[in-house]
Amino acid sequence: MPGIDECLLEAMALPGARGAALVDWSSGLALGTAGESPVGDHETTAAETAELARAAAEYESFAPAATGAAAGTGALGGDAGGPPVEDLIVTTRTGYHVLRFVETSFDSSVFLHLWLDRADGNLALARHRLRTLAEGLVLR
Repeated sequence: MPGIDECLLEAMALPGARGAALVDWSSGLALGTAGESPVGDHETTAAETAELARAAAEYESFAPAATGAAAGTGALGGDAGGPPVEDLIVTTRTGYHVLRFVETSFDSSVFLHLWLDRADGNLALARHRLRTLAEGLVLR
């Protein structure tokens, strides 16, 4: 089970990977980074991507409120199947940004952010690999 640094290095091994980060969406802080940042500063990128993650995780349009036994299970309102939002994909003219929510044993508010070059990246492979990395990530 990889830790943060190992997880980010594995993400960077994906074809077309330009940068990767583990971000706490409640604070907007990067817990770890690898590679480049789209704006040249990982902290700025973390804060900006955290806004997107927060909207998807908290807005009822994307993640309907939990009902019954699942209510009150944390910020993501997940049930036995995990968080209601699995990932977000933002496509730009030059790249893809994949935000994969990480389920943790505590009040989960972290996600993996992978920035892929659009010409060289494989979006399907990246989504599959990020899911595997998120499931095996050990946060210390």
